[in-house]
Amino acid sequence: MDTITPNDDMPEKVAKLWYVYLLRCADNTLYCGITTDIQKRLRQHNGELIGGAKYTKVRQPCELVYMEEADNRSEASKRECAIKKLSKASKEKLISLVR
Repeated sequence: MDTITPNDDMPEKVAKLWYVYLLRCADNTLYCGITTDIQKRLRQHNGELIGGAKYTKVRQPCELVYMEEADNRSEASKRECAIKKLSKASKEKLISLVR
């Protein structure tokens, strides 16, 4: 049985990390989302690049106040859903744990 080893003709598949993040908007509300590129996504939310959420478009500027890594999109989405279900007080407590 032959084994296949990666070489220059077969680039390794690099797994991207996913991030779950919270932004504090100008009106002091919190926005939760997921991405593979935090800096690009923050620039989108702040209107520097095309692609920000409607929610943050009218609440700029937004500041990144929390993020955590996830191994894949599915895990990031599950965590995002869990965070969105938290009360604002619980989200604030989560944020304070990393500061």
